[in-house]
Amino acid sequence: MPNTRAAALAGHAVVEARDFDALFEADVAIVVNPNNPDGRVCLRDDLLRLAAHLRTKRGLLVVDEAFMDVGPRYQSLAPEVEAGGIVVLRSFGKFFGLAGIRLGFALAEPKLAEDLRRRLGPWAVSGPTLEIGLCALADTGWQEATRERLRMDADQLDALLGRHGLAVSGGTDLYRFVRVPGAGAVTAALGRQGVLVRSFDFDEQALRFGLPGDEAAFGRLGDALATAVERTKHG
Repeated sequence: MPNTRAAALAGHAVVEARDFDALFEADVAIVVNPNNPDGRVCLRDDLLRLAAHLRTKRGLLVVDEAFMDVGPRYQSLAPEVEAGGIVVLRSFGKFFGLAGIRLGFALAEPKLAEDLRRRLGPWAVSGPTLEIGLCALADTGWQEATRERLRMDADQLDALLGRHGLAVSGGTDLYRFVRVPGAGAVTAALGRQGVLVRSFDFDEQALRFGLPGDEAAFGRLGDALATAVERTKHG
């Protein structure tokens, strides 16, 4: 995980916590919210409780909200960064579909934000990238229309996966998370048909499906699933 690697390179001893309450023992706690790949959401009140505890020992809560644009935005900690001890990371490329411009944001109280600015230097983001980002962020009409389209596409993907015996157990409106016996065989069978899905070392039954781009892609995925699931059933 990038967060784990960055923390280790900064000299921190890194422990992956599966129990939320274990984060209260940390000096720097990093929470991905919504989580990737299962879409799990930590409640805002729980995160504020953690942040308040960390402040008592001059600790820091970092919340990676890369998928919050398609998540429950009322759970975001972005409005709370002024209290201090909280950094919220936001992505641009995932929701806006412009990953190539490599734009992201760190939201923090002014003193910490200025420290981050000094460390990154004056040319961390190019001028054209800034202009693209400003235009996209200002287009709230496109954002709301896109959220609605993604919700509809996610519902359609849920129905398609369900027809092939793959029950959705999590995810966001940009991807869906399923757990199925024989996930590795399904992944391989789909790959032979040119359909790529994400599998995971931490869970041999877990798969992540991205949203198909159009009706033709939905049809292609359906055909590939029919073949892949049938082959898996028969070994």
